[in-house]
Amino acid sequence: MTAPVQEGHPTGVQPIVRDTFYIGGDWVSAIERETVDVIDATTEEVLGRVSLGTAADVDRAVAAARSGFDEWSQSPIEQRIDALRTITAGLQERAEEIATLVAREVGMPLGLSRMIQAGLPIMDFGSMVNLLDELELEQQVGNSLIVREPVGVVGCITPWNYPLHQICAKVAPAIAAGCSVVVKPSDVTPLNAFILAEVIHEAAVLPAGAFNLIPGYGPVVGEAMAAHPGIDMISFTGSTRAGKRVAEAAAATVKRVALELGGKSPYVILPDTTDMQQAVINGVGKCYLNSGQTCSALTRMLVPRERLQEVEMIAKAVAESSTIGDPFDESSRLGPLVSDTQRERVRGYIRQGLDEGAKLVAGGLEPPDDQPTGYFVKPTVFSEVKPDMTIAQEEIFGPVLSIIPYDSEDEAVEIANNTIYGLAGGVWSDDPEHAKQFARRLRTGQVEINGATFNPLAPFGGYKQSGHGRELGPIGLDEFFEIKAIQL
Repeated sequence: MTAPVQEGHPTGVQPIVRDTFYIGGDWVSAIERETVDVIDATTEEVLGRVSLGTAADVDRAVAAARSGFDEWSQSPIEQRIDALRTITAGLQERAEEIATLVAREVGMPLGLSRMIQAGLPIMDFGSMVNLLDELELEQQVGNSLIVREPVGVVGCITPWNYPLHQICAKVAPAIAAGCSVVVKPSDVTPLNAFILAEVIHEAAVLPAGAFNLIPGYGPVVGEAMAAHPGIDMISFTGSTRAGKRVAEAAAATVKRVALELGGKSPYVILPDTTDMQQAVINGVGKCYLNSGQTCSALTRMLVPRERLQEVEMIAKAVAESSTIGDPFDESSRLGPLVSDTQRERVRGYIRQGLDEGAKLVAGGLEPPDDQPTGYFVKPTVFSEVKPDMTIAQEEIFGPVLSIIPYDSEDEAVEIANNTIYGLAGGVWSDDPEHAKQFARRLRTGQVEINGATFNPLAPFGGYKQSGHGRELGPIGLDEFFEIKAIQL
């Protein structure tokens, strides 16, 4: 049995209707009739319609999850590995459908969506197989037996920018650890979450209640989950503002909280860099990934003052050659932003950058001439940005790069660390050892050197107001265990 779809299909043109939730191993009707329209980011037409959950729906899901936890927490490692493999294969079979649907919901060009939006969820589940196979659940320390046990029922609250990946990055390790989950996807991009629910339902490898799906608004479903006494842990990804509220609501029941929040990540080009062209091209690309809708985007480019003009020229050329358009056009490198609200937010920051005196190098407020529909913003570059300007301090979540000059490496470190965030960063240098030394001075959870590729087994998370806790890899898996000491 799959989730009822009354109209259309993710790859079709008619709206997709999802009017049931996945609770206790079955598709159940929503208690109330409120719905939200899901909008195609390119056509601005209704892509789908999803029923919204309530606190009462959360109660139903938590009750099911507690029942599912009782069984799943006692399952042997071999059974969990088989379940993870089966779910991985199910996601692989529907990879093209996922890529197409998320390209419509979020606006990421289809080629990138195949690699990232569909590829990462498959990796999230697949990577847990080897990790579980190598995991030591018990360890002898002196006269004590140290035991890892699943933390319990986990509430997963996820964002809209990498929607299915953010769900699977929480659900896969939670399931691997023996936990049960209640998932609330973003109300902006909820459709893809139903594909995961269908895969899990059709696989029939988890006990009823181990996985539950409740779409809804954050202030309703998210608040109910964070405060619920039947949920043992909340794993949240989203804005720092929303993360603070989640932590506040969760404090009343002293549950574990993992937060992956905002970022304003620096990309520091060191003075010994000779190939400035390569360094700047890499940096601009890391800023504009997913049209800048990436929490770890390298949005502040710090460059030696004497090379500022050279950097401006290269960044301008890269921005102006970054083809924007329909995600299903193979020539498109950047798609639209996810919504009209997000587009206006980004335009507001561009306006603020102009008002505060930053130098506009490329892009700006005017919409692209050749895009009559869609939430498009021109790839934008500001230079001569002062470290205390709004565009250098606040997360914009759009294709807006701030170039900041510095006069010494000590000043570069000071500027790089001078925000409330600490999620990611980048360093470019002709001397990798020099770059590593500099990277150690950055107060941030990840640093890439000379364009190094993303490692899906490395821990992902931030310092300061970018959150606490880590996702992905063995350290991410550890988040879902409690530790018990048995004295012998």
